Amino acid sequence: MIQSMTGFGKATLQLPTKKITVEVKSLNSKGLDLNVRMPSLYREMELGLRNQIALKLERGKVDFSIFIESTAEQTSTKVNVPIVKAYINQLREVYADADETELMKMAVRMPDTMKIERDEIDENDWIQIQTVIEEAVQNILNFRRDEGMSLEKEFQLRIGNIRQYMTEALALDPERVQAIKDRLQTAIAELKVNVDENRFEQELIYYLEKLDITEEKVRLTNHLDYFLETINGTEANGRKLGFITQEMGREINTMGSKSNHAQMQKLVVQMKDELEKIKEQVLNVL
Repeated sequence: MIQSMTGFGKATLQLPTKKITVEVKSLNSKGLDLNVRMPSLYREMELGLRNQIALKLERGKVDFSIFIESTAEQTSTKVNVPIVKAYINQLREVYADADETELMKMAVRMPDTMKIERDEIDENDWIQIQTVIEEAVQNILNFRRDEGMSLEKEFQLRIGNIRQYMTEALALDPERVQAIKDRLQTAIAELKVNVDENRFEQELIYYLEKLDITEEKVRLTNHLDYFLETINGTEANGRKLGFITQEMGREINTMGSKSNHAQMQKLVVQMKDELEKIKEQVLNVL
């Protein structure tokens, strides 16, 4: 079953002192374009995390984010007391008449008055965070599969429409052939010259063979079958589907150039319209 490159996955985890939220979003892209946002505390884990995500998601423009919300009563940000006192002493020399409260307000606005105590990675926390990462990735995979089911139904509808238009075009072939014969015979009659009937038949057969669309019909049918076979495959196949649509387009274009019949050309235009809708959606296939 095909998968879409578009998806969203989210998972949360409540630890004793923090809440972890993991979000994964993806859009279509030719390759894997991965953007990772995570707290600096876990930056050393980024390379392994990138490999983990790339293995699962394969393609797409992916935004991966880890958000940490502290739920502890204590904070890692502390007042740098010695620095604040030093600022107050210096400010007292400048503003001798200011009271302590005003000096304190000015001092805490100065640089380096707050310090952040850097935490070390808790291995047990990271193991639990890994589980929520895997849950978020699995959620986006489920989303992609659901979107893939919708795309598959759309493809089957469009492929069926192309088959129907092709059948209708082929049903007009006898009428088209007869119209070509009549047009040539009328042109010769207007020339008012004697024509060898055998030679005329030979030239007519040659001309009609040039306009015959049987081969295009067979090849297009094979491409349509191969397209449906590919969307039911087990591997990522968006690129392959793109190549198949290119081949389908060549056969439809050739039919249009050979048709030489107004109604058949209208049907070819409808086939092209259906194919363009398929091409637009193929861009979203993994």
